[in-house]
This record gives sequence, C-alpha cells and structure tokens, in this order.
Amino acid sequence: MSEFDYDLFVIGAGSGGVRAARTAAAQGARVAVAEDRYLGGTCVNVGCVPKKLYSHAAHFHEAFEDAGGFGWQLGEAPRFDWATLRDNKIGEIKRLNGIYGRLLDNADVRLINGRASVVDAHHVEVGGDTISADKILVAVGGWPWVPDFPGKELTVNSNQVFDLDEFPRRFLVLGGGYIAVEFASIFNGLGSESHLVYRGDLFLRGFDNEVREYTRNEMAKKGVNLHFDTNIEAIEKVASGLRVTLTDGRVLEVDAVLAATGRRPHLAGLGLDRLDVATHDDGTLKVNERFETSVPSILALGDVTGGPELTPVALEEAMKLVEHHFGEATPEPLDYARIATAVFCHPNIGTVGLSEEAARETYAAIRVYSADFRPMKHTLSGSSERCLMKLIVDDATDVVVGAHMVGEEAGEVIQGIAIAVRAGLTKAQFDQTVGIHPTGAEEFVTMRTPSRH
Repeated sequence: MSEFDYDLFVIGAGSGGVRAARTAAAQGARVAVAEDRYLGGTCVNVGCVPKKLYSHAAHFHEAFEDAGGFGWQLGEAPRFDWATLRDNKIGEIKRLNGIYGRLLDNADVRLINGRASVVDAHHVEVGGDTISADKILVAVGGWPWVPDFPGKELTVNSNQVFDLDEFPRRFLVLGGGYIAVEFASIFNGLGSESHLVYRGDLFLRGFDNEVREYTRNEMAKKGVNLHFDTNIEAIEKVASGLRVTLTDGRVLEVDAVLAATGRRPHLAGLGLDRLDVATHDDGTLKVNERFETSVPSILALGDVTGGPELTPVALEEAMKLVEHHFGEATPEPLDYARIATAVFCHPNIGTVGLSEEAARETYAAIRVYSADFRPMKHTLSGSSERCLMKLIVDDATDVVVGAHMVGEEAGEVIQGIAIAVRAGLTKAQFDQTVGIHPTGAEEFVTMRTPSRH
C-alpha cells in the first residue's frame, strides 16, 4: 500500500490538467483533481471555444454582403441579436462542462470542487481537508491582468466580455495580442464601431512582420479603427457611455472597453510560496524537461510555466508529463519551435515555424516565396479582401522552416502545412505535390519563384 492517498493530485481541471489526470489514471495511477471554477478551464469557458463561436457569428455580416454578387437577394436587412448568441453560447459551454465531468468520472478520477492549496511537498488542502499525494500537478492556467490607470475598474476583461448584458454599439479594445486583435475584429463584424488601442507601433509582436503589416491593412479595410503608439490615460463614465482619454490627447467615447492586456499565472493563494518554488521574472513557474519545479514532487504544465499559451501545447505537455512519471519509457522532448497557431481575427492568421526575421537570424541564407492575391470567391462578391501566403526556406538544405497565411480559414489550411514543416520537408517536395484546384491552399505548392533572398 502506498503511503499517500493519491499517486497524482492535479490542481486545475483545464485542458492540460484533465488530460494529465485521465492519462495517468489509464496507466494505473490513483488520481484526484481539484477545481474551484469550471471544468475545461480557460479554453472551454472563456477562451478558444466561445471565441471561435463569436468569430463564426461575426463572419455572417460579411457573408450577407458577399451574397449579392452570387445572385442572392436578401428580402430585408439582417438584424443581429446579442442575447441569442450569448445565451446559445452559454448552453454549449454547459454541455462541454458536462462532457469534461463525465470524462473524469469514466477514467475513475476523483473530482473535488474547491480551490486547493499546497501545504508541503506531498500535501494539499481543499475545503478544510488535507490530502496526501506522491506528486502534485499545478495546472491552474492564467488570469486576466489589467494595468493601473484611472478608471480601470470600468473595463471588462477577456473572462467577462462574452457575457455583456447589452451589446456595445461602440467598442474599444486595449492591447496588441491574440485576444485584442480577435475581439476588435469580432465586434466589428457583429456591428460595433470598433477601436483597437495599442502602445506599440504594430500589434502581434513576435509574428512575421509581413504578416503583421498585411493583417493591419486588411483589418483597417474592414473598418476596425487602429490607434498605435498610444495608450489609455484614463476612462470616466459619462451619461452617454465611457469617455476614454488616450496618451496622445485624443478622446474616444464608447460603450465598453475590453482590457486585453495579458494574462498572468493564476497562482494566488496556491501556497507555493511556502515551499519557495522557483519562478521566472514574470512569475511563471520554472520547470525542467520532466515538468518538475524546483520541488521535484511539485509538477507544472501549461500557461503557468511561461511557454506558448495554447491549449494543444498544454495537452501535449500533459501526455509527455505522464510518460515521464507514470510510463515505461522516456518520451522525446516536445518540439516548441514548430508549433502551429492561428489568430481568429478577420481575416484569419495561420502560422507555423520561423518568421522571416527569425529565419534570417538563424540561417546563413534563406529564400522567401510569397503570394498576395484576391481569392476567387471575391471576384464575384465585390469584397476587396486579399490573401497572403508565404514560405520561408533554408537555402542550404532546401527545408521549409516557416509557413504563414493571412486569409479565410488560415488555421484550417496551416494545420495541414504544419505536418510538412514538422516533418522537415523540402521546398522541392512541396513543388512535387499536386495542388487541389481551384483552392487558395494550392498556392502553397505552386509558388516557384522566390520573392526575395
């Protein structure tokens, strides 16, 4: 008999925590999970899932406009009802919460409702009960963070924006990351006068510069008001809404302000300070290749470790963690360099591998192939939306080291391209692949002449 109540105690029932719990249980481990908020974590409840549903809703606006060129005559102007979207979303999230609960139950994982705190290297406390475990996994994810400025309490964060009581006819987003550009696009598509305020000269820092510039231009064409090199100085409530004063002196009046200014590890009250668990400068937990913190029995994965804040990354980390601690063989390290990602702004961004800038720093010489075109659909729709596709190639080996797209369904397209990039395929192998015609995606296998070296 083990000296511990459980072999693994997981704090947090998000994507990573649930995957680790279920997989460890399948290996014969005795597992419990504590969650104090909602099953499925950020992604299911206030992240990827509802965001994509709202993005779908926003795209209907463009579809109605595009339909005329294809012969469809709408009898009357479409009307958008915010409450219908919001409440249907709530129903879908409840359904998913139930699925996560059943997954844990079917895996014979005990679910404890409550916020757990770490007592020592092998004990946690939940709701007044002390529970022992051989290993404790911290998988609590992140929480929205808003900088200090007068009127910050008048903002909503990315957890709250899905459930606004009233639809904001004038909407402002503060920030320049995934969430900011996505929600600026979403509310613009739903019919808001949409503004994005960012302190830098261009949003989506870390992405390929050509992709960033292209997205800026396309979003502006669609009507999103972009305010770069400025910040919010103050917000005050007035009779007609919220008056937002920017640091460059401009004043905007809106109905809602989303502070999409980043997320930080949700570690408050977790008790890790009692053990002096090592952290990075940004407060994320330091872990080794086995996902162990500076206290070996305390493990961590997902957003709390400072890696890519992406659900599939947390899922893959969970699988690797269980292999390390409950499997029979040491797994291959997770390749963080070639992880595909998508930004669901309008138009979408899909990307995998190195940006052009990073590739120039990494390799002695590169070739860049790009295509900038008007998609076939818009030859009849009348829309001026364009699409960008781009491949980055190491000149010495001919290996494709980066692929990028800005355009409709970019995430769907790049998922397939990501397999090729992960496999280390060459540009010659891309060229030997017969395209599917007529599609936009065929451009990835028909670009023959480098745009630049």
